[in-house]
Amino acid sequence: MSTPVRPHALAPRRVLRRAGRRTNAGLLLLLLGSLATGGLAFATAGLVTARAAAVAHGVLGLGLLALVPWKVVVVRRAPRVTPLGLALALLVVTCVVAGVVEVLVGPDVRGGALTPIQVHVGSAVGIVALLATHVVRHWRPRLVRRTDAGRRQLLRTAAFTAAAAGTFVALDGVTVASGAAERRTATGSHRIPAADVPATIWLLDRVPGAAEQAQEVTIAGVGVTAADLDARGGPVRARLDCTTGWYADATWTGVALADLLPASALAEARSLVVTSVTGYRRRFDVDAAGALFLCTRVEGARLSAGYGAPVRLVAPGHRGFWWVKWVASVETSALPASAQSPFPLQ
Repeated sequence: MSTPVRPHALAPRRVLRRAGRRTNAGLLLLLLGSLATGGLAFATAGLVTARAAAVAHGVLGLGLLALVPWKVVVVRRAPRVTPLGLALALLVVTCVVAGVVEVLVGPDVRGGALTPIQVHVGSAVGIVALLATHVVRHWRPRLVRRTDAGRRQLLRTAAFTAAAAGTFVALDGVTVASGAAERRTATGSHRIPAADVPATIWLLDRVPGAAEQAQEVTIAGVGVTAADLDARGGPVRARLDCTTGWYADATWTGVALADLLPASALAEARSLVVTSVTGYRRRFDVDAAGALFLCTRVEGARLSAGYGAPVRLVAPGHRGFWWVKWVASVETSALPASAQSPFPLQ
């Protein structure tokens, strides 16, 4: 005699049977939202904007995890599982796990290996490439329909969002209880001593040899030696918040660009271009000249090669990739500060 199945035991199965078009549409929207908020969190250092981006990114990531059981049902219904789909799923799992590790543990700046945030971002880049191909191959007409904006579906979406947000708040509470939150800033970076700052570089940039390091910086066409900058430098308290998951507060010694550039040149310019001996460059709004500094020391000691010696830019309120190392020149420009890639391509 077979054992009767209780109605409440069938409820989860009935819910999972609904997996299909809406599951795929939801996953696509969550992935796109995660990529967008992740990029915003990577770019901004403002207290409010950085925190808002980090919270939104975390909630969307938890939403992805919540839809995994439904996606598993969708995959099982498919006639075959493609290598592309498996690779995409693996990257998404890796990305989410690395993000959780970054939040709870933080980077090991002394280990020499990839940090959790680097794995997180690297996986996200791979997801962008594979997701585009996956969507093109499996696209179905009317993925999103008018009925998806109905009252019932909107209420379900609201409940789903509230559950993801509640889970995020609970996990955030765990980090507070463990003490990890006290070491993190609004961007999610973990605090490290200034003495432990690693010699990080951006993408394909490199640490130049001693012979390549510019002992003179060309400022609006006029050469200024590192020794002159060091003699004129004053204390600059600033936070270096690196996109590899750490930040350090330190006192630098430097001179504001507003004190180095001719007033006439600043009046006619729309932006300032700071270029490294490696070719790496960043463009800033001209109004920020008073808050950008060419520095030669940190915590009273001359900069090391990895720190950007002999002269590096210190840009308070900007993420680390804006702090140009091994500065070779500072020029004014008629182009706006927006006339560049949001992230360096070198």
